[in-house]
Amino acid sequence: MVPHYRGRFAPSPTGPLHRGSLASALASWLDARAHRGKWLIRIENIDPPREHPGAAAAQLATLAAFGMYSDEPVRYQSARSAAYAAALERLRQEGRLFHCDCTRGRLAAQRSAPSAVMESAGASGAYPGTCRTRGLGPPHAARFRVDPGSVAVIDRAQGRYAQDVGAAVGDFIVRRADGLWAYQLAVVVDDADQRITDVVRGADLLDNTPRQILLQRALGLPTPRYLHVPLVLDADGRKLSKQDAAQPLDAAHPLRELERAWQHLGFEQTGAARIGDFQRRAIAAWRRRWCDVPAAAAAAVAAPQPESP
Repeated sequence: MVPHYRGRFAPSPTGPLHRGSLASALASWLDARAHRGKWLIRIENIDPPREHPGAAAAQLATLAAFGMYSDEPVRYQSARSAAYAAALERLRQEGRLFHCDCTRGRLAAQRSAPSAVMESAGASGAYPGTCRTRGLGPPHAARFRVDPGSVAVIDRAQGRYAQDVGAAVGDFIVRRADGLWAYQLAVVVDDADQRITDVVRGADLLDNTPRQILLQRALGLPTPRYLHVPLVLDADGRKLSKQDAAQPLDAAHPLRELERAWQHLGFEQTGAARIGDFQRRAIAAWRRRWCDVPAAAAAAVAAPQPESP
């Protein structure tokens, strides 16, 4: 068991929770319960233009209907600007930031035009370093300066994952030109502040992890363990998302939805008649499979499974 285990579920309030959200929430909740730890809810509301009024409250109500409550007061990232600003200032003092006025259109034009700059960035579409030496300042976007080299993580489900962040992504934004905080910085600061030991989330975020590790190292913060679970896909093989109008969860039949999510995570139906019975059986099964299992062995039982329509 991980001593003083602390996990979290961190939805963005851009719409109602759907089956993909439930799979991630359930996996993170079960991992915390199986380790006899704490499970926290964090609302990632740092992008007001995308936020839907009332979505956060609806998400919390939905989680409650499925028997999942935060063990500590719910955190809202919109109240955390001072902490993100302090982290940004530390990165600035360490020489890890520069400002950039590149628009998406300008970067797209650069990528379509052969040049020595783009050849050095490779064909991946990574940021080519256009503004690294221009000496710009606020209010332009702040980018984290990425050093050459590969960053590796041993994921509990996926095994070893490595990425050359400079080649794959390039210098990435930590504060946008409109003053809003970027996800990468906010999640790293809050995970550390809340003493998160384990991050359990969807596999679509696996390739974000090396960027987050770079920020953790630059800020002198601990790196939690990671477990990325299979995505729930639609009939066309695409990730379910609120932006693509994924159907909200049926909170009137929580046990049915929980069993569906449980099967997606690679388990047989529990056959439980009540949510409490489902939770007890699922926690025991999760503990047998995932607690203290070496990542390389765990990867063998973590193949993605499409959601049946």
